[in-house]
Amino acid sequence: MPQVAGVEHRYVQAGRLRMHVAEAGAGEPVLLLHGWPQHWYMWRAIIPPLAERYRVIAPDLRGLGWTDAPANGYEKEVLADDVLRLMDALELDRVRLIGHDWGGWVGFLLCMRHPERFSQYLALNIAPPWPTVDPRVLLELWRFWYQVVVAAPRLGTWVLRNRPDLVEKVIKLNARDGSAWTSAEMNAFTEPLEDRERARASSLYYRTFLLRELAPLIRGRYRSHRLTTPTRLLFGIHDRAISTRLLAGFEPYADDMEVELVAQAGHWIAEEAPDLVADRALAFFAAVSAAADSAEPRAGHRVGGGAGRDTPQRAAAEPAR
Repeated sequence: MPQVAGVEHRYVQAGRLRMHVAEAGAGEPVLLLHGWPQHWYMWRAIIPPLAERYRVIAPDLRGLGWTDAPANGYEKEVLADDVLRLMDALELDRVRLIGHDWGGWVGFLLCMRHPERFSQYLALNIAPPWPTVDPRVLLELWRFWYQVVVAAPRLGTWVLRNRPDLVEKVIKLNARDGSAWTSAEMNAFTEPLEDRERARASSLYYRTFLLRELAPLIRGRYRSHRLTTPTRLLFGIHDRAISTRLLAGFEPYADDMEVELVAQAGHWIAEEAPDLVADRALAFFAAVSAAADSAEPRAGHRVGGGAGRDTPQRAAAEPAR
């Protein structure tokens, strides 16, 4: 397991799932949810500045990193349930939340389903769960090509286990310039996928999405759900997996949400622009006081990206080894 100064590791039993958790700092809790093909280590540059003011908790999601990789349960609603069970096990009644990629998607689900448990939400490079029914948006689905490869039965698992170079290419393809990772850092994400169960789990993330979740999403599965949690979305515009067109149309469904487009990053914004992400997170968290939490919500809206914008926008635990 890679190490970050000041970060401690343990395993927590969240229902039937044994989850690995990285923790640092003290104070009010901030929960960090990573995406694919990563794990807690994607937050390596974000944890230290947040930990100066908060208790930072970065779990590995089901099937990724060092959390259990069961044979099923890769629906994103199930991943959200995993997080709730983890919060219960850690006795966390309410947290601030940051989520990236699939962790960002899970974050939206959590805030819509259980707003009383999330005081603020910062989403990173993930589309909101209310896609616009527009042919131009549907044409953007070609960007999911890599998901078809990963999702393929047998083939996806084989590729993930035996071709770490292809996983690395997918990461760098969706970055601004691919220079954000050393070889050791890239290996930290590709090496866990050499394990058969974890490679299969990654395949199931996308197989489940493409075969069971994508069509209901396009048909409006979440249009009856409202987002009341104050939310900010940071989006690196050099993301080749998710088009900025998929960010449109959230306003009718969100009480207090803003989008900032970031010119100096691609999909992996927490690693390509960590100082910006940490600064935005700390400013956002500081701006919403307990009094503001109970105030009347304002209408959802979109904002530009300021200086970074060049385009319109209860269980036992054991130490980890």
